[in-house]
Amino acid sequence: MSRSLRRGALAATAVVFSIAALSACGAGNDAQTLGVRPDNAAVTVDDVKIQNALVITQPTPGAKGPAVVSATVFNNGSAQQTLESISLPGSNAAVVLKPAKGTGPVVVPAGGSVVIGGEGNATATIENGHEAAKNGDAQKVVFKLSETGDVALSAFVVPSTSYFKDFGPSEIPLPPNATPTADATAEAGEHGAEGEHGTEGGEASPTAGH
Repeated sequence: MSRSLRRGALAATAVVFSIAALSACGAGNDAQTLGVRPDNAAVTVDDVKIQNALVITQPTPGAKGPAVVSATVFNNGSAQQTLESISLPGSNAAVVLKPAKGTGPVVVPAGGSVVIGGEGNATATIENGHEAAKNGDAQKVVFKLSETGDVALSAFVVPSTSYFKDFGPSEIPLPPNATPTADATAEAGEHGAEGEHGTEGGEASPTAGH
């Protein structure tokens, strides 16, 4: 076999191995992500793995309003666990947990996972998020599970834009200097017209001096 043919065969073999390696990386728990970015915080303690942990703030810098914790919690054990709380050490922030449907605790099934954040998933809302989390910081977050106990990691703090828009706070306050919408302006104009012409079927008020 000539040198050129041998080099071509080696290159083809390298490509095959690269594709196989990438396919293997897509299997298992790592494939079940939030669908945002692959380099976010992750930690494993006993049977619990927490992946893609983020603190997501309002899309506008400095805007007051809630922030959220977003993550995927995996339970590789043989018994279900309850996510009892999420806390942010070093702050007075209260995190309110809600399941995807109904009321009650957030349950992580045995051999399964729970996504926190995003439409149709469980939620973890930081009520005073604008005070507790600053964009660009790495915020310590503690997930407390019924059997494993505390699982801590540092999560990136990012605004609810770009990759993270669909996982950010659902409550977006109106900025203080926001411009009224076209509908609101039209409605105001209609009310003004009524004031000038009076109510339907009535007579206009007499002009002073007549």
